[in-house]
Amino acid sequence: MPATKSKTAKTTKTSKRLPYDVRRSEIQGRGAFANRKIRKGERIVEYKGERITNEESDRRYPIPAPGQRHHTFLFELDEKTCVDAAVGGNSARFINHSCDPNCDTVIENGHIYVEANRDIEKGEELAYDYWFILDEPHTPANKKLYPCRCGSKKCRGTILGKKR
Repeated sequence: MPATKSKTAKTTKTSKRLPYDVRRSEIQGRGAFANRKIRKGERIVEYKGERITNEESDRRYPIPAPGQRHHTFLFELDEKTCVDAAVGGNSARFINHSCDPNCDTVIENGHIYVEANRDIEKGEELAYDYWFILDEPHTPANKKLYPCRCGSKKCRGTILGKKR
């Protein structure tokens, strides 16, 4: 006698589809590309990951040796806390840097969001300015550890921001 197959209820996801897809990027590794038009001011995604202290982030990702590139999925939330998207993170970690970005980041109520700062066309790569600040001087040698490949006419050549 054949076994009876039990019927199970189908579950559906209630989360809305993200307005971007992740694929190979000319800027760096993988990138996020709009899969539809994204309007200026639209909140695109929350940057998620493990919340760690800044001290822990320094331990996990020390400054590289000369000639080596520095790469992390860290985002500083506040003076004491970073979000490490390499641990429990989502696809927001693939949004690359640009010196002429089409997105901005907004920190609100302990969360980091990526929002469009202008209309973004379908197929366009999403990017925000990482504006990474070191505790030490931004020397030419340090700038080489943090190169920018955004290709913008406004490119600074580094993801480091100008110290104030």
